[in-house]
Amino acid sequence: MKIGIVCYPTFGGSGVIATELGIGLADKGHEVHFITYKRPVRLTAFHSNVFFHEVTSLEYPLFENAPYETALASKMVDVVKFEKLDILHVHYAIPHAAVAYMAKQILKSHGINIPVITTLHGTDITLVGADNSFAPVVEFSINESDGVTAVSDQLKQETLSTFDIKTDIKVIHNFIDFNRFRKTNKDHFKKAIAPEGEKILVHISNFRKVKRVEDVIAVFSIVNKEVRSKLLLIGDGPERKTMEDLCRSYHLCEDIRFLGKQEAVEEILAIADLFILPSENESFGLAALEAMACEVPVISSNAGGIPEVNIDGVTGYMCDVADVNCMAKRCVQLLEDEEKLASFRKNAFAQAKRFDIHEILPIYEQYYLEIIEKSNARFLLANKALFN
Repeated sequence: MKIGIVCYPTFGGSGVIATELGIGLADKGHEVHFITYKRPVRLTAFHSNVFFHEVTSLEYPLFENAPYETALASKMVDVVKFEKLDILHVHYAIPHAAVAYMAKQILKSHGINIPVITTLHGTDITLVGADNSFAPVVEFSINESDGVTAVSDQLKQETLSTFDIKTDIKVIHNFIDFNRFRKTNKDHFKKAIAPEGEKILVHISNFRKVKRVEDVIAVFSIVNKEVRSKLLLIGDGPERKTMEDLCRSYHLCEDIRFLGKQEAVEEILAIADLFILPSENESFGLAALEAMACEVPVISSNAGGIPEVNIDGVTGYMCDVADVNCMAKRCVQLLEDEEKLASFRKNAFAQAKRFDIHEILPIYEQYYLEIIEKSNARFLLANKALFN
């Protein structure tokens, strides 16, 4: 198949999954075309059948903001026409699903049918999409997609309760590439971070309010009093200053390191003892899954789709949102019990194997073929009716 993938090329979960999906499909022999405004951050190596098409916006004094959506639609039309794509897969509803609908209509006027699959990732539904200024467009775009997927059962249900959805939503969970995310020996790195054998806690996110990053600091402040430990914070975002201020107010700056955005997060997870994810909402919890693949138990909130990934009392523990005392208590319990910690590490890895990319890729391939067949049949039927 020739597959077009439209995504945000950033460190966010939707962009990461879209990129890893494209690479995985290319490794299976499909031709994959990424269409976005810059090269995706996870697209670092050369692949003979992976192509990148950059979207450039017109700079013109009339526009206060460059019309990216128009430029993206034009680029989609161009790539579909000249690369002869079989299907477009757009990740994150806003604005990609709406733009794909526009591109589909333009192509239809040229006698070309392009099936469109929209994958919902979370905040495109729960936060941005639910806003009244976006909701009508999001609802329309989902209903006009040839196929729709959601990354968790919880996100599917929330989408159905938020919008009047007429089309079926297929749940295809996020996945993990075990060629990359696995436990490796990084003892030299661990000694540099924790020279006196301190336990290492890790948090990875985009430091937004919904991630409740202030809770990470609060949890660590309690844990650090009971267990000698270090906290590694990976990522960046609007709450970075708040976190730094909290670090200083707790007098913990010597034990907390801000590592910024990292591409090789698996090397940091390889030295971690626990992963903390106290989010107010998570459609799935990809960062937690990546940690579990590296045999790191997860201490998390019980929000959104996290319970579909983290099993309470087996792969880690879950607490109510904002219950930092519960999370800290659970951290201490595991860190002080080496036997239980080792057991949870094995359980975390076993649970992560359920989401192996090699298990998920065939589901996407089959879904693509199903949508292509249905869409082409509808297109032929419509054309036949038009000319009869």
